[in-house]
Order: sequence, then C-alpha cells, then structure tokens
Amino acid sequence: MAPIAVTPPCEPVTTITKPYSHGLAELDASLLQTTLTTSPRPVPALGSPEMASQRTCTDHMIQATWNSETGWSAPTLTPYGPLSLMPTASCLHYATECFEGMKLYRGFDGKLRLFRPDLNCKRMLVSTNRISLPSFPPDELLKLIAKLCATDGPRWLPKDRPGSFLYIRPTMIATDPALGVQRPTEAMLYVILTCFAPMDDVPGGMKLLASQDDMVRAWPGGFGYAKVGANYGPSLVAQGEARRRGYHQILWLFGDECYVTEAGASNFFVVWRTKEEGKLQLVTASLDERIVLDGVTRRSVLELARTRLADASAAAEEEGLEPLEVVERRYTMFEVEEAAREGRLVEAFGAGTAWFVAPVGKIHFRGKDIEVPQSEGDGGRYTKAVKRWLKGIMWGEEGSEAHEWGYVVEEK
Repeated sequence: MAPIAVTPPCEPVTTITKPYSHGLAELDASLLQTTLTTSPRPVPALGSPEMASQRTCTDHMIQATWNSETGWSAPTLTPYGPLSLMPTASCLHYATECFEGMKLYRGFDGKLRLFRPDLNCKRMLVSTNRISLPSFPPDELLKLIAKLCATDGPRWLPKDRPGSFLYIRPTMIATDPALGVQRPTEAMLYVILTCFAPMDDVPGGMKLLASQDDMVRAWPGGFGYAKVGANYGPSLVAQGEARRRGYHQILWLFGDECYVTEAGASNFFVVWRTKEEGKLQLVTASLDERIVLDGVTRRSVLELARTRLADASAAAEEEGLEPLEVVERRYTMFEVEEAAREGRLVEAFGAGTAWFVAPVGKIHFRGKDIEVPQSEGDGGRYTKAVKRWLKGIMWGEEGSEAHEWGYVVEEK
C-alpha cells in the first residue's frame, strides 16, 4: 500500500491549513462540558514508589469522540477512569493509535508552564494523518490540554514543589467496532496527566547498546517520523535485551552502513571534531529520510545551539564554550567509533521529553565498548549547557521567565 500524503516533519508544521474535518463538526474547546470529581485522589510524595510507577494519574481527563458522519462531539472534562471499548475496536487489532508526550512544569517563579506545546499539537495532527485518524485544529487541542492542566495542576504540582512536573499524554485511538481492515469511522481523543519520575540523572551517563543487523526501528517510506504506537511495541524485545545486559537504551542503527538514528525513544547527538580540520561540530541525524522523529526537544536543542553556540556569541563566551557548527546529516556508527579511537569524540547525549537531556557514557557496538568522554564527570560541557538553558525556560528560572517557548497555564 502506498503511503498516504502527509506534511513532511522537516517542513514547518505551520503550513498545515484548515479545513480539518471537511464540513463535519470540528473539535471545539469552547464546547467543553465539565464534571469535577467528588473523590480527589491522594497526591504522591516526591520520590515515592507511586510517583515513579508511571501508573498514578491525576483526578481528571479530557475526552472527545468522533465519527465519520457527524465529526467531533463536544469534549468533556470528567473524573479519571476506565475507557469503554468493544473487543473488536480497530485500535486493538490494527494499531490505529497515536499519542504525544509533553510535560507540565511547576516553575521556580511559582507559575505552571508547558514547553512549546503548539509543536506537540501540530505533530499529533501529522501522526493522525499518517494512520487514517481524524484531523483536528491543533489550537483547539492545546486549549483542552491547558484546561486539564489548569484544573489538576494546582493540587498535583503545588507551589511548594518548584522544579517538579507531570507527564501529559494526549492520545487518539480508533474505536470503530468493525473488524474489517479499513479507515476507521469512529475515534476517541483523550488526555491524561501522569506522575513521572525524572530520568535524566544517570550516574556515569546512559549506557547504550547498538542495535543488531536484524533489528530495525524505522525505514524510509514507513512511519518513523510519526508518534504512533506501532513504532514502540516491536522495539520492546530489543529494549528488554538491552536492559538484561545492563544497558539503559538501544541505540538504533539502520542499514548495512549502520546509520545512527535514535537512542531508545530519544533523539541522539554527538559532539566531535572533524577528521580533516578539527572543526567542532554538534551532529544529529537528518529528518530527510523520515525515519527519525522530529522531536520538540531535538528541535529546541538545535535552535539554541545555532543561536548561542554557532559563533563567538555572548552566550558562548559567558559559558566559556568553544563555538561549534550544528550539522544535521546521515552519519554512521563507524564514524562515531573512529572519532572515539582518534580522540575526536567530545561527548554525546540523548534528548527527548521523557529522558530530557541525558549524557551518554558508553556505547556497545559489535562486541566492543566505546567510552564517551564526560568532561565534567556527570556529563559534557555542551550537554550541561544545553540542559541548563532548557531548564531555565521550562521552569521559569531567572532570565527565562518570559521566554516565548514557555506557555504559562493560568491557574483556577
């Protein structure tokens, strides 16, 4: 089956235009119907097993249903609870499901913030288009997410817990009860907030196991660029093998050339010096082949590096960092191996919503361990600088309170 036309992730997602529902009722946040819980859930203590379990959700959830005859129903905000699905629901048989990963942050300035949520909502539209789920106006999804955050955020992220966060999971599933392999005629959108422990503080850095020749996460013409469940289920065998052998994540390679793509569910970056001129570069996989996710953290790392590290700018001088060139291209694990052998590998890190910015300390490739330098013991200087800049925006630290990437949620 030929892939359906989608907006390429490497093009500005702002090129997506209306109409979204082709004359049917569109998703409309102004129609939200609210029913608040009468039995609030206990908020777990920081550092508790409940906080780390990734199973504890807040008091409420957003839902909206869609069908091919009428379009979107009025969305609802209701107490968190089970979904009702028929055993023949399309999502249970054909992986007609997509999602996003976001966070709600309690800032050190007392404010609740989202980080570039417009990009997540637009990317979710790209994912729904790829797997025949209904379209929606991204701005309306953002309004619903903000409403849920404003409802549950004040109690679950109290002001005496600055620097903490909740994980946001917007999801769309096909609920069509027909078993036939066809475009779904019914769907459900829902949004939940979940307690999530920080994952970026890894002593010694992340240890990555490079994937074997018989393991492929994504391929040209597939759906690696979309955030769909079908990208993740098949990767769990490899992920389990990595954990069994003492590694944190799989470093996904592609093809006989062993092109580097992603680290687990995170984008992967290396800082090295070029072989010919010794030029310092920040390198990550290109989006051109559409096998790498256009990560919001990835995009932000690249934009910050280009504005603050590409030349001898004031920010680079303040950090005492050598300027570097930002490069998005195909590169192989053999290049990484060679750079390490010749002393040109400076540092490496993974970047994504869940892992945030996590330094990499070791990569196992074809029977050998590649030790990745960490100039400051718990990460490289560039890794730590990028992480510090992002944290300042996400948590509203001094100098970053009004940054355009920080979306302030107005509390009730």
